[in-house]
This record gives sequence, C-alpha cells and structure tokens, in this order.
Amino acid sequence: MTVSIDNNSGFCFGVTRAIRAAESELTKGPLFCLGDIVHNGEEVERLSRLGLETIDYDDLRTLRAGRVLFRAHGEPPSTYRIARDNGLEVIDASCPVVLQLQKRIRDTYTANPDAQIVIYGKPGHAEVIGLQGQTGNTALVVQSTADIDRLDFSRPIFLFSQTTMSVEDYQALAEAIQSRAKNEVQVHDTICRNVANRVEKLQTFARQHDLVLFVGGRKSSNAKVLFQHCLDANPNTRFISSPDEIEKEIGEEIATAKESFRKDKNCQLSIGICGATSTPLWLMETCRDSVLQLQGTK
Repeated sequence: MTVSIDNNSGFCFGVTRAIRAAESELTKGPLFCLGDIVHNGEEVERLSRLGLETIDYDDLRTLRAGRVLFRAHGEPPSTYRIARDNGLEVIDASCPVVLQLQKRIRDTYTANPDAQIVIYGKPGHAEVIGLQGQTGNTALVVQSTADIDRLDFSRPIFLFSQTTMSVEDYQALAEAIQSRAKNEVQVHDTICRNVANRVEKLQTFARQHDLVLFVGGRKSSNAKVLFQHCLDANPNTRFISSPDEIEKEIGEEIATAKESFRKDKNCQLSIGICGATSTPLWLMETCRDSVLQLQGTK
C-alpha cells in the first residue's frame, strides 16, 4: 500500500498570510479573532491552544479593549467602525485578493447608483457579508440560476463572484442572466485563480489513486466545491475532517481493498490524500500517518 499527499493541496496564499499573522501577534500577547480564522476545526483548535480567542460580532460590540484580528475573508465597513469606536487595535489579515474585490464592488456601486449589483456566492458566508457591505447591503446575493428570478432585468446589472466559487457555474449563471437582460450586463471575473486553477490538478491527482481521502472543514465552502470536483474524477473519494474519522469511516474499506490487491503481487493499493485551501498540511500529514498506522505499515 502506498499513501501520498497532493502537493497542490493546502492553504492558499490568503489563509497562509492570516495564519502567520496570528502566530506572530500571539507572541506579543492576547489576541482575539473575529470568527473562525479558517473554516477548519483542527486548525482553529491548534491556534486556540496558542492563545487565540475566537469571538463573534456580539462580543465585538461589547469589547472595549484589546487586539482583534480580521481574518482572510474580509469585513464590511461597519465592522471597522465598531472596532474604531470601541478603541480596539485591528490586525487586518484580510486577503489582498478579497480587498481588491471589495474595492471594485464599492467603486462600481458608487459610480452606478441606479445599477443592480449582484454577487454570486453563498448567502451568509463571511466573505459575502463583507462584499455586500461595500454596497450598504443593497447587493443581491444569488447562489444558482434558480435565484435569478429575483433580479430586475430592466436595470443595468453588474455581476461579481465570491472568490472561491466554481468558474464553470459562474459562467453558466452569467449566461442565464445575459439571456434575460433588457439592459447592460457587466460580468466581472473575480474568482481567485489560486483556487480555480487547483481543480484540474486535483482531479489529475484523484485519478492516479484507487482511494482518495479529501480532508476539509465541514464549514468550508471551498472544501465542498473541491471535494465535488475530486469526487467527479474518482468516485472512490471520501470526505473526512480529522484523523479520528479514518478508522470509523473507512478503516474496513481500506482493509478490504488492500486484501484484494494482495491477490496480485504486482499491484499496490494506492491511497491519495488531498484537501481544500483551508486545510493545513500538518493535518493531511497526520491523516496519512493514521492510515499507515491503521494498516500496520509504519
């Protein structure tokens, strides 16, 4: 049996930057983080042990002293105002790609007061909340073509996307909107290629293995999207969030598959481990070690 980790999986630039900022600031003293720093429970727990305290918006409104880290997802203008009014020190770890998108939406909204700003993304997602905030929360959020009946097609439409959405689905949405529009439609390419370009490499990796373990956080939109692409490439893909799930969920499956491969001495069971842009490398390595320990090969 061989177990390998996908070299192209793991934290994207924005998440890596936020994690490093948190680790650096924690050496200086207590630090709050507004929301989970990344949608991965294992990594949140690791940083919590280092002293990072996760708070929510209600906590922020009552906080009157301390340092608060804004994670990579970005925040709406109202969050900055609350922090400033409460005398808090802000450690802004917003992803530069997200900040650039916020500015594009804000500038478009300001320059086109009669237009309709539409954001393709997951309603309630932290990044989407920050994007909506650039328009005074007037932007419409749509998640699929089924939602476009809410649009006023007689008005100009400016379409943007959350940075981690599917390129193909975004194109389909744009075409559906354009086919019904009676006025100008501007489609802005705002999906992060750091995420989008992983799909082809991820699917290539998945096809190279007999069984694939996709490691991701249950809250991560990116993990759900990339897992589906992985599953499309290899139906023998399983979603796990931690090493603790390996024996319970797929231990028997690995054992059965390995036994069938023993019948042919020229074959090896190949297991691949990959993950989302919110999945730390150390977690994938721990999952690999758990698989090897489970089979007594380490």
